[in-house]
Amino acid sequence: MADTLRRLTNTSPFTVLQDKLESWHKDYHVISCDQSLNRCCELIELTATIQGQLFTILNLTAAEGGHYAGVDTLKTRLLPWLGTCFSTGRSSVTDDTSLQLIQDSVEKDRKIRELTASHKSDMQKMETQLCSIRLQLDSVREELVDAQKDLDETKNKSATTLLATEDEILQLKADLQFAHEQLEIYKRKLDALDDYEHQIRLLRDEVSFLSTEKAMLHERLVGSRSSSPLSRLSRSSSPLRSESPTRAQLTNSSRHVRLVSRFSDLYTVERLEAQNLLRHYVTDLEMVQKIIFIAVVESFKTAKLAYRQFNLRVRTALSPSHYGSGNLEDAAVDYTVRNLDLYDVQTSVNDVISAMNVNPCLSFPPEVDFVLISGLIREMCKVAFAMQTLEPALDLAFASDGELYSDKKYRRSYDSDFSAPLVTYHVWPALVSGDTVVVKGEAVTRRGVLWSRSRSSSPVRSRSLSPTRSLAFNGTRSLSPGHLTASQLLNQDSVIQ
Repeated sequence: MADTLRRLTNTSPFTVLQDKLESWHKDYHVISCDQSLNRCCELIELTATIQGQLFTILNLTAAEGGHYAGVDTLKTRLLPWLGTCFSTGRSSVTDDTSLQLIQDSVEKDRKIRELTASHKSDMQKMETQLCSIRLQLDSVREELVDAQKDLDETKNKSATTLLATEDEILQLKADLQFAHEQLEIYKRKLDALDDYEHQIRLLRDEVSFLSTEKAMLHERLVGSRSSSPLSRLSRSSSPLRSESPTRAQLTNSSRHVRLVSRFSDLYTVERLEAQNLLRHYVTDLEMVQKIIFIAVVESFKTAKLAYRQFNLRVRTALSPSHYGSGNLEDAAVDYTVRNLDLYDVQTSVNDVISAMNVNPCLSFPPEVDFVLISGLIREMCKVAFAMQTLEPALDLAFASDGELYSDKKYRRSYDSDFSAPLVTYHVWPALVSGDTVVVKGEAVTRRGVLWSRSRSSSPVRSRSLSPTRSLAFNGTRSLSPGHLTASQLLNQDSVIQ
């Protein structure tokens, strides 16, 4: 008995029975009548199985108690229950109750049939709707497939059109670039043609003047020879004819253009070369730029003084054979233009280096000399000397440290403070013709610089170098510190002149 009871306990049939009852109750209104009957029969079978096991336990228990053990219990409880066909005691159920139960059962069956019919009708409607939806879905799928095909065809056509458009755009860009290049070529050719025509006009004028001059020289030629060109020119017996234009007047415009271009080349080429050379000995860029600027200013002053002296000697030599001051001046300028090679450039270079050696505001190592930049000084003296033969002559604009910055005269250097109104120091002077600026200079402007500088109370010491000594690289010199600016040098030069 114990084994049977243990197996019944382990299998938990009542738990399974309870779960099946709850599942049936939950799905009662959803499942069909046949399914409900099948579940009910299943529960009856499960209950019968449990009852069979319980009867087995009952027999075993009664057998274990002996022949008379449990007789009273069987008589009082089991036999009456078996007599009522597995129903409850008749004392608690009346005929009315049975009839009520039957009516309830009939009513429940009727409701079940109605619910079943309603459920079947709903199922048919849902199946009909489902079929309709499936047909619509198939139609939508077919439309989607057609739309996808149309989209693919449109995409392919668009890609082909886009490729063709890109090729056309690239071709048009190439044609436009080629047209721009051709336009630039034609512009350069047109500019060159204008230059050629201008040069041809100048050459024709010069040829005409040379032809006239050749005839004049044949008339004025003398047989005597002199050792000095000036003295040979002074012994010329026939005076120049004032009514004919001189070579200097005919070539004034072309020489003006050439000298301005050469002045610009000195700024872009020779200045940078001199600056790079000085940076090997002077680490301060500001001092290097000041040295070059003062060298340019001194070269112009020296060349202007040399031109006045040369022009005075020429006028003295030509005065016996000319009448009228105007004709004599034109003849002197024309002779200077023809004989620029007679200008003693080396003397001017030595004078410039000597002036820079006694300039107290320049700092330079004692083991080297300003002769390092003699190439720049020489070329600047030549250009400045030739500029004095122009009409009107070209000169440097007045420059002073601390002056008000002017866009008409200068360009600011790359390291300048573009909001500063005053010039700290100059890098390159401006070239002017009268009051007109021909070539802009370069200046450095910075804020917060104290411009009021007082000159040292002690006398400035300087040394005078001979031209030969100033060209030596191994000479030593000692420069006293001072505060003499480039503007003060220009003022001193104007006083001397």
